[in-house]
Amino acid sequence: MNFTAFFGRLVAMIGAVVILFRHRSTDAPAMGTAPTIPAARPQGIPTLKMPTARGWAQGKTPTPAPGLKVNAFAAGLDHPRSLTVLPNGDVLTAEAMFAPGGIASVFDYAMYATMKRADAAGRSPNRIILLRDADGDGVAEVQSVYLSGLAQPYGTALIGSTLYVGQVDALLAYDYTAAATSQTGAARKLASFKSGGHWTRSLLASPDGSKLYIGVGSGTNIADTGFEAEVGRACIQEHDVATGANRIFASGLRNPVGMAWEPVTGKLWTVVNERDGLGDETPPDYLTSVADGGFYGWPQCYWDRIVDTRVPQDAKLVATALTPDYALGGHTASLGLCWMPAGTLPGFPDGMVIGQHGSWNRSALSGYRVILVPFENGRPAGPPRDILTGFLSPDEKASYGRPVGVGLAKDGALLVADDVGNVIWRVTGA
Repeated sequence: MNFTAFFGRLVAMIGAVVILFRHRSTDAPAMGTAPTIPAARPQGIPTLKMPTARGWAQGKTPTPAPGLKVNAFAAGLDHPRSLTVLPNGDVLTAEAMFAPGGIASVFDYAMYATMKRADAAGRSPNRIILLRDADGDGVAEVQSVYLSGLAQPYGTALIGSTLYVGQVDALLAYDYTAAATSQTGAARKLASFKSGGHWTRSLLASPDGSKLYIGVGSGTNIADTGFEAEVGRACIQEHDVATGANRIFASGLRNPVGMAWEPVTGKLWTVVNERDGLGDETPPDYLTSVADGGFYGWPQCYWDRIVDTRVPQDAKLVATALTPDYALGGHTASLGLCWMPAGTLPGFPDGMVIGQHGSWNRSALSGYRVILVPFENGRPAGPPRDILTGFLSPDEKASYGRPVGVGLAKDGALLVADDVGNVIWRVTGA
């Protein structure tokens, strides 16, 4: 056992003692359109609790909801994160992970050791894989390295004959050929982003192909290194395809990752990972529609303008903060998002599918599942429904997998990227 692994286990033991001292939370999940959010309990030392990554034993899969079945669409991958289904049915998945920069404190090292044990940090593969199921049997017989040598790639989007790639520090563009299983052309750099901190750069094209939306997370938890360092971050940026201009579309979003269009209203929706260090359910991660020019509170406040007293305040700015639409519970790390029409999976209504990667900053683990939030008339309507569970061991000490990106295959199946199990799961009716 190397020192990092030993230190990670030591941190887990210390974390268990801290949780025992603080008491395991009995707060009800802060979920829905009108959640009950417990009062903030600032933690001098944040709770560090993550399961040890184990992976799936031979023949084991996540547990599908009744009436559904699941199979491995592609296995043997290396930290697959996001999913993009191309018009010809090919699937692109970005293989990448958190790669820590400078470690400046004992807590930084404790966090790194904890994430390393959970297989959430380390060497990033930095490539995009193309998956092709040419014979239509629900298993991709082609796995090809489509792009390599990238810098923590995440989002991909195809507009016309141009493939866009969002990596940690840049928006890139490539000429796309439908039949190709690898990309040999040179990239064109269209925009730059600040590196470090939240590294995912998710992409979503507008329905008419004129705009590209980019999720750019914050560099820190609550602007810990100052507001200037967060300029251009904690936001969704809009890239104009014709002119190449970038602008901030919406701000105050600590870490917006998955994005999707809701077809009834035509609105952009996203899932956002909220701040740490205030308690198990405080504040909740959330699913929300995104208004052009909207400010959603980070870092000054959260949910319905609840002030974070750890942050210097701007009362006028706080007064403009928009309340998110739907709380997803505290620290669920909701990352993947896609719209799923009614009947895609038997018995499931219209709604947003969410891949919840799972928590670290709470006494009882949350997330580690794939859910659907039902929608009616363009709005969330009712409690979430499980699609896939069973990613955690019953004692919460080990994870077999952790769901991330979600998307609908050309044949209508739901695809789920699992970056600990190193599998793309395929969910259909039983």
